[in-house]
Amino acid sequence: MKKVAILQSNYIPWKGYFDMIRSVDEFILYDDMQYTRRDWRNRNLIKSPHGLHWLTIPVEVKGKYDQKIKDTKISDKSWAKDHWKTIKLFYSKSAHFKEYENLFEKTFFECESIEFLSQVNFKWINLICDLLQIPTKLSWSMDYELKDGKTERLIGLCQSVGATHYLSGPAAKDYIVNQLFEDADISLEYMNYAGYPEYPQLYGGFEPGVTILDLFFNVGPESLNYIKRL
Repeated sequence: MKKVAILQSNYIPWKGYFDMIRSVDEFILYDDMQYTRRDWRNRNLIKSPHGLHWLTIPVEVKGKYDQKIKDTKISDKSWAKDHWKTIKLFYSKSAHFKEYENLFEKTFFECESIEFLSQVNFKWINLICDLLQIPTKLSWSMDYELKDGKTERLIGLCQSVGATHYLSGPAAKDYIVNQLFEDADISLEYMNYAGYPEYPQLYGGFEPGVTILDLFFNVGPESLNYIKRL
């Protein structure tokens, strides 16, 4: 049995994204898809004393309505320094900030020289998988031949990597043709993001959908326990 998930890269995603990676044998970053504005590809949320705060990577979008995620370029290299400055401001007093400060600062510094959004996202996803000791193979959709049709393309990717099971994000229920997976003899399952335990956070009530950096800063080495559903 081989279980696969296929999902677009996100910027320092929330804990559920890494639960999905942890749940499969291979995770294919689906950055052949069209870049969508005001989405999770280039931004994410952190907590602040004033409520939720967006961290957004500026990207080139003018006149590029059909560009793919993998082709999306960063438009201002100062974003990395700004993001780290903001994170340090809001999280420096968290219980485990000092444990990760040097590593995360170094990673942001290295991101300054990266031209493409996909590569920044991959760098962070790969780093966090290492920290969580998630052994799942990470690959790219562009490494494989792609078929036409939304469901057909997913099935083709599964077949390319020898998958017997496909774990999909819940939003894909709106377009996936289940019968095609059945015809291809690939078991189809949808990710369930319910049931994650709460953990201590700064600044008021619990917010589940923030970047996983919030989890590291608040619970440190125990982070993996909080991306496993109850």
